[in-house]
Amino acid sequence: MIVDASASTRRHQALSDAKGLLAQLFDDAYRQRARLALLTASGSVPRWQVQGLKASSGLRLWLDGLGAGGGTPLRAALVQAEQWLTVRRKRFPAEQQRLLVVTDGRLKALSGLPLLACPGLLIDIERGPIRLGRAKELAQALGADYRHIDGLDSVTGISGG
Repeated sequence: MIVDASASTRRHQALSDAKGLLAQLFDDAYRQRARLALLTASGSVPRWQVQGLKASSGLRLWLDGLGAGGGTPLRAALVQAEQWLTVRRKRFPAEQQRLLVVTDGRLKALSGLPLLACPGLLIDIERGPIRLGRAKELAQALGADYRHIDGLDSVTGISGG
């Protein structure tokens, strides 16, 4: 999972609304004893929060403290995530993988992005009266499904197709 927490996600409560959805997702993952990898894209470099650990209540503390700021190292986060997934796939071939990207899609260029080797879903959190719509283009470039956060009722809305 990649969470874009760059400064642009502060606009119109985009990150705040995404945090509500992520809290629900973490709760579901905890109940299902699912393993998560979580990468934050903000500042100048992406940061791993957890890598392949079972979901725990500690994720809630991290989420409560998550703030937006800095640049958007989303491209670097996508590359790191794909590298990590490749290693993980070799080590645990039976493990099902899925990449979730939560972003407003504000990248300068979409060329040179990694093509996902697992199913992916991009949740667009861009809000406001003027939307650039870049997240939909980003999802297409990644070969991922696209959903806007406003069209999701819950985490079950994520898995619904």
